[in-house]
Amino acid sequence: MKTNKMGLALFAALLLAGCGRQGEQAADATAGGVTEVKIGFAAPLTGNQAHYGKGYQNGVQMAIDDVNASNPTLGGKPVKFVLYAEDDQADPKSATQIAQKFADMKIAGMIGHFNSGTSIPASKIYADAGIPQIAMATAPVYTQQGFKTTFRSMTSDTQQGSVMGRFAVEKLNARRIAVIDDRTAYGKGLADEFEKAAVAAGATIVRREFTTDRETDFTAILTTIKAAQPQLIFYGGTDAQSGPMSRQKARLGMAMPLMSGEMTRSDTFLKLAGNDAEGTIASLAGLPLDEMPGGKEFAERYRAKYGELEIYTPYGYDATRLLLQAMKEANSAVPAVYLPRLAKINYEGVTATHIAYDDKGDLKDGAITVYRVSGGQWKVLETVGGATR
Repeated sequence: MKTNKMGLALFAALLLAGCGRQGEQAADATAGGVTEVKIGFAAPLTGNQAHYGKGYQNGVQMAIDDVNASNPTLGGKPVKFVLYAEDDQADPKSATQIAQKFADMKIAGMIGHFNSGTSIPASKIYADAGIPQIAMATAPVYTQQGFKTTFRSMTSDTQQGSVMGRFAVEKLNARRIAVIDDRTAYGKGLADEFEKAAVAAGATIVRREFTTDRETDFTAILTTIKAAQPQLIFYGGTDAQSGPMSRQKARLGMAMPLMSGEMTRSDTFLKLAGNDAEGTIASLAGLPLDEMPGGKEFAERYRAKYGELEIYTPYGYDATRLLLQAMKEANSAVPAVYLPRLAKINYEGVTATHIAYDDKGDLKDGAITVYRVSGGQWKVLETVGGATR
């Protein structure tokens, strides 16, 4: 009997302690009467794509800080948006684990993932949980899965690849083209769309080769391509590969230009390629930063806080602002309540004056700008399409 009393006393003490911890957690969630709204974020924050991910994250955090500074309310109650950031290492397995973690946390919305190869598998988990996701993914399949929760931050590879394919043939007069991709969802998807458009415009693909997003030696591939005598090489992949590829191409005496997508249009590429970057051509969604509606003012504020922008920074900022704007318009952070507002959003942002989605979650009227390296800097060649001004 004495043992039972001691057991009951211990049980009661543990129960009270547990209630106390639950009370503390609830107080943390609504500290000072302000309710925390959880926003998820994931991108590669380590490894050879960390510069992309960190710039993306900084843009997202800056957007959250700006909104929080306005003392936001939802449902008549003060709220604070809090970013929960995870490093998915550009790895699909890590991405799905993070997505499940966020679903279990019941985040209100998701910014990311960054890569198509991580965004696509993670998107099903967010869709099953009913969590809206605005990803940097550009692979067409991301928004072709039939999920109502998937939205993009940038134009798709269908748009970019088709623009670059036509540009190579019609503006650069390249009729013999070699194509290389890194076999990621992004790299292969972009290269596929480029090839379709180039062939449709009258080009012949003299070689189609592939590598990986971890490789740094492209001598064998380039030697094979050199023998096919292309007038241009298109690469679908990141600057971690296109940089050394440019150097090796020059060492082999290959004078034809290298063309690539937005993951090559970076300052990191210029550093990796050095003098051999000259003449490289790459596309980037949207207008040049100085021509974006809010580009100059945003760049000044960002540099004062974080330093130099990465190419994805303003897109992360806009994605976050329009996600929170949808919550504001719906007067709720409950995904099922604000999701319809997000789908019909028409937002005036830094990157464009009218950011809106079609019924799949693709951006409407997206512009593509084509750049060339000249004098060690990226210089604008042409901006194609887009009701962005």
